[in-house]
Amino acid sequence: MSSKEKTWKEISMAGVCSRSSTGFMTGDWKTYMPTRDLEKCTVCLTCVMLCPEGAIRFRPEMKKIEFDYSFCKGCGICANECPTKAITMKLEQE
Repeated sequence: MSSKEKTWKEISMAGVCSRSSTGFMTGDWKTYMPTRDLEKCTVCLTCVMLCPEGAIRFRPEMKKIEFDYSFCKGCGICANECPTKAITMKLEQE
């Protein structure tokens, strides 16, 4: 038996991972990805606070929000909770 940790792809369905998702690039899980309408966005940071994966970051020096698609799982919480409906979920191929 190897002492090497398993990746998320090797863990059995409904298995528990030994590390947080920040240890794995889980962006390939998604079918949908968030896109932001800059005209509607008020940079209220609701999406940043509610993203369960920390895939949305606020860059205060630029007063800008960035999506890290390497970790975004496409859950849609950001789009559902955005008070100005500035975030929509699009198919990844679009």
